[in-house]
Amino acid sequence: MREIEETGESVLVLRNGRPAVEIGPSREKRAARRLTVEQERAVAAFLKSARAKPGKSPGARWTREELHER
Repeated sequence: MREIEETGESVLVLRNGRPAVEIGPSREKRAARRLTVEQERAVAAFLKSARAKPGKSPGARWTREELHER
């Protein structure tokens, strides 16, 4: 659903190899959600921190294999 909404492309759903349903974006367009001033500041602070120290978040560190096991 998200991909359809973002790309604006329709998806054809088949049943037994035959077209059954076409799912497409809504004709109704909604205005983009606006962030509050506090939210914008929080996002800016997060991005600044992430750019300054990428990959330095506290907490446990796992290998790729360990993540796949979970």
